[in-house]
Amino acid sequence: MTNPYKNKSWFKFLSNKYVWVLLFFSVWMIFLDNYSYFDHRFLNKQIDELEDNATYYKEEIKKDQEHIKELKNSVQIEKYAREKYYMKKDSEDIYIIEFEGDSATVAE
Repeated sequence: MTNPYKNKSWFKFLSNKYVWVLLFFSVWMIFLDNYSYFDHRFLNKQIDELEDNATYYKEEIKKDQEHIKELKNSVQIEKYAREKYYMKKDSEDIYIIEFEGDSATVAE
């Protein structure tokens, strides 16, 4: 009883033990390993998100530092207190006028 496919090229290729080892190793590394391809993709996405967050917070820190520099001036402190907290001097009256349907919001 002889194998009729023994002389075929694809049979020789698939009967090679190194091909099977390579196939097993590839499947293991891509799907089953702790450091698989899919885990790397997921971790790379997380790294990208964290880097985006870091750049956002660095920009916010720069803005806050500029605000702090502005608030070192007493005139700017008074302006800020009047705009944000509606503070006033003793001799002043403040009238807050709000319009219905006004889409303007106070920037913080």
